[in-house]
Amino acid sequence: MVINSMTSSKSALEANGLFDVCKIREDFPILKSGVIYLDSTASSLTPEPVLQRMLEFYREYRANVERGVHRLAVKASEEYERARSKVADFINTKSTSEIVMTRNTTEGINLVANGLKWRKGDKIVTSVLEHHSNFIVWLRVRDKHGVKLEVVMPRKPVEKGLLYPNDFEKVVDDKTRLVAITHVSNVLGVITPVKEIAEIAHEHGALVLIDGAQSVPHMRVDVQKLGCDFLAFSGHKMCAPTGSGVLYMREEVAKEVEPSYIGGGTIEEVDIDHYKLLEGPARFEAGTPDVAAAIGLGAAVDYLNKIGMENIERYEKLLTKQMYNGLNGIPNVEVYGPEPERRIGIIPFNVADLNPHDVALALDVSANIMVRSGHHCAQPLSKTVICKPGTVRASAYLYNTKEEIEKLVSAVKEIVETLAK
Repeated sequence: MVINSMTSSKSALEANGLFDVCKIREDFPILKSGVIYLDSTASSLTPEPVLQRMLEFYREYRANVERGVHRLAVKASEEYERARSKVADFINTKSTSEIVMTRNTTEGINLVANGLKWRKGDKIVTSVLEHHSNFIVWLRVRDKHGVKLEVVMPRKPVEKGLLYPNDFEKVVDDKTRLVAITHVSNVLGVITPVKEIAEIAHEHGALVLIDGAQSVPHMRVDVQKLGCDFLAFSGHKMCAPTGSGVLYMREEVAKEVEPSYIGGGTIEEVDIDHYKLLEGPARFEAGTPDVAAAIGLGAAVDYLNKIGMENIERYEKLLTKQMYNGLNGIPNVEVYGPEPERRIGIIPFNVADLNPHDVALALDVSANIMVRSGHHCAQPLSKTVICKPGTVRASAYLYNTKEEIEKLVSAVKEIVETLAK
């Protein structure tokens, strides 16, 4: 099934109101090999309609954007800006001028970290749940500019990873310049109350940056409802190609951020001893962008919208509950994170004293199941919340099935039984 050709969403829905996963899976040829792909937190698969749109660019109107007046350049520029508009609508910005095209979440966060004018005495508040991309950048800002960094810990039992607004009220003050927080932990899958945290930050005049890498692909995200100033996310985790990403910057605060790179594409005027940058997102998009990736991101937004983010979220909740309960019921398997109601479909676990990499390899070799293992680019979390060097992480997305989750649980059981012999 090619979702882009659907005349109505009804054909993609089952009687229970959720989309027909079997038909969706036809758009992902890699699944025909029998692979059970449960590593979408690291990077999702990319459906055929997205690939087709990218190939269309290369085959039919391959040209640079915002440069030429010939019809190929005009077409490329139109499609690039159309992708920006689709993303703006997807997260409900006030204007397309608030959307900066990046390569990934990491680049977006770094644009903010390097672009804000820091003052000695400023404070940054973050949490121990963060991906390294939303953690080490603030360590560097602290060391480089003499700002204070406050790290919020989850409440006990810490292995659930639950953060509460009250914990931020205790540390956010009038010296706080920025609160940088993940919307969903890439290890525990726990959902952070970012809206309430943003309200606390704004009461003290602080800016709010949300790492949306794990939330935007799996739930409806509305930046105006969240009240954030910045939101960074990656295309490659939401059915788009690698090399595509977004930094949302609220229009009113964008002028506080100095571009990290300048050059071609960012300039309004240049004299021999002076230059003036463009206004809007172009000032942050120096050089030739990955046009095909941006167009692919726009196509991925179309794909997700036609399935329905609310449908995706509801379906994933079913898989999350099944995976959590199934793994949690196996002796000698320790599952981390909160109950299914407070997380998305990211389930980290360990099997007895086995090395997580050994478990992941066994699942690949014996059951054709692809999962992630290690510290998942979140060593502070692994060291202080899980208190283990790493975990096995299974993560579900819209193309996974209940049968695949059953096979994961069964395969982990076999590993435990083999260990007991």
